[in-house]
Amino acid sequence: IDVVYEVPFLAHATMEPMNCTVDLKPDGCDIWVGTQVPALAQGAAAKLTGLPLGKVRVHNHYIGGGFGRRLEVDNVIQAVEFAKLAKGPLKIVWTREEDIQHDMYRPYYVDRMSARIDDKGMPVAWFHRVTGSSIMARFAPPMVRNGVDPDAVEGAADLQYSIPAVRVEYVRHEPGALATAFWRGVGPTHNVFVVESFIDELAYASKTDPVAFRRSLLQKSPRTLAVLNLAAEKAGWGKPMKPVAGRKLGRGVSTQFAFGSYLAQVAEVSVGADGDVRVHRVVCAVDCGQNVNPDTIVAQMEGGIVFGASAALWDQITVEKGRVQQSNFSDYRVMRMPEAPVVEVYIVNSHDEPGGIGEPGTAGIAPALANAVFAATGKRIRKLPIGEQLKKA
Repeated sequence: IDVVYEVPFLAHATMEPMNCTVDLKPDGCDIWVGTQVPALAQGAAAKLTGLPLGKVRVHNHYIGGGFGRRLEVDNVIQAVEFAKLAKGPLKIVWTREEDIQHDMYRPYYVDRMSARIDDKGMPVAWFHRVTGSSIMARFAPPMVRNGVDPDAVEGAADLQYSIPAVRVEYVRHEPGALATAFWRGVGPTHNVFVVESFIDELAYASKTDPVAFRRSLLQKSPRTLAVLNLAAEKAGWGKPMKPVAGRKLGRGVSTQFAFGSYLAQVAEVSVGADGDVRVHRVVCAVDCGQNVNPDTIVAQMEGGIVFGASAALWDQITVEKGRVQQSNFSDYRVMRMPEAPVVEVYIVNSHDEPGGIGEPGTAGIAPALANAVFAATGKRIRKLPIGEQLKKA
């Protein structure tokens, strides 16, 4: 089995567009900004103004969505440059169009997947080549070793499934027209989609139920197996879904390990005759180690799932004649309240080391949805967004 998967450039589209206020004086600089990296903002301003680092004061306020976009300080640099020309305090606020068309995007990736299965239908060899931008090469160069960006292969290099022969490669390819940056969930947002979709393909090729197939490969990954079993049980895996008139129904599953946490998601969808996908229910089981605030865990899973589902179903950044085509929520959609599924979150009671919860929820929903669409329609989604592929079918 030898196939190719593709994922698109993605914007952050935060509720609060990029902005910054600067009061630059000969003896100091005050900056008001919502940023994930106040020290980088301070350093950039000091370099631009020639002021000592201690004379640059960053007043960091709450942010209306970061998702990795506010790990960048291009808005601070822009505001300081303008402030050098102004005679008093200066504030910049990007329009929504500027925010989307001049974002720093989740990279486009093209992945080649191949596997060999034995006469029992089990995989005995696995090959995954990830091709795309290296964010770490710009953001944290020392992290790139032997040409491998650890972020670009996260979710691929740490495969949870027991397969005798595994090879994962990374090929760096930088886009000529667009700047790339971290996006909520980072490397797993593309690798988990590819890995979990391909595992589903292998299950289908071996004529095995997708959950049962995963179970057979997770005997050495007990925490992943536990969340898979919990999600499948709570979702009623194997039981019929409630019919929806004129629509095809399907369930899809995914598992993942990222940020020290283990997740499984089951998505229930219906697909209309014109290819529109409705997500009715998502069941998420999470083992993030010792949990301190369960309500926060639930909120982060809900938010990550809706964020990831919007991108998986509809979103992509495309370029024509050197310009980004998308400009607002009319052509870069965000899931609205009536479109959002019921999200059920089940937390494993664990005493293990705490893991992350702010980012993992985003990655697993794309393959769960794609696998559910396959279960409903028989069409395998190897390129995102899902909606565009169904319209082409």
